[in-house]
Amino acid sequence: MRSPSPNEAYIATFHTHFGALTFHKKLKGLGDNAVMMPVPRKLSASCGTCVQFSLPFDPAWADEDLEAVYLHADGNYRLLFENEES
Repeated sequence: MRSPSPNEAYIATFHTHFGALTFHKKLKGLGDNAVMMPVPRKLSASCGTCVQFSLPFDPAWADEDLEAVYLHADGNYRLLFENEES
């Protein structure tokens, strides 16, 4: 998977706030400049918290708390991954 351009970012949504915290910590450990923030209005998530990041998403990072991953570009959100464990 390619890295996003400067005008793009990945958005991960979660079932729980703990899942968002854990994912954020994992990305920080990988050197990403990840940011926790409220889920954008165009998206929905169980816990209301998402993580914005720039590293190419690896499905191996998914656990039961990860809901979905989107690519945000030019004001649009494209679903890249939806957790089937949900």
